[in-house]
Amino acid sequence: MASSLFEKLGGEAKLREIIDTFIDRVFDDRMIGFFFRNADRARIKEFEYQLTAGFLGAAVEYQGRPLNLAHAKHPIMGGHFARRKQILKETLESYNVPEEITRAWLDHTDALRSLITSQTDSTCDPVTARRA
Repeated sequence: MASSLFEKLGGEAKLREIIDTFIDRVFDDRMIGFFFRNADRARIKEFEYQLTAGFLGAAVEYQGRPLNLAHAKHPIMGGHFARRKQILKETLESYNVPEEITRAWLDHTDALRSLITSQTDSTCDPVTARRA
């Protein structure tokens, strides 16, 4: 019987498939894709996999930079954050991810918000999006 959310999801192969689709959608999105125009897609997928696998209970360690430092140079607004979360939600729905895992994943995303953007709501105010 699967004990971790990672195992309940289907393990590494399933999570990598979901992450691949999710990151492809983020990169190709008209509203937020521009943030990734100079990013290495495969590298982002690997970091996203590590971060998510670890959160879901796998023995995988995130090897990327701290999230606040990795995102500091980008003026990410609340609306951008919300758009990425919506893409994640739609991706999880398209894979019929169980509600328990979807809710935990989206809640985890929300918990990381302050590391990604200084905006606490989902507006797009370029002045407050810039961090000191």
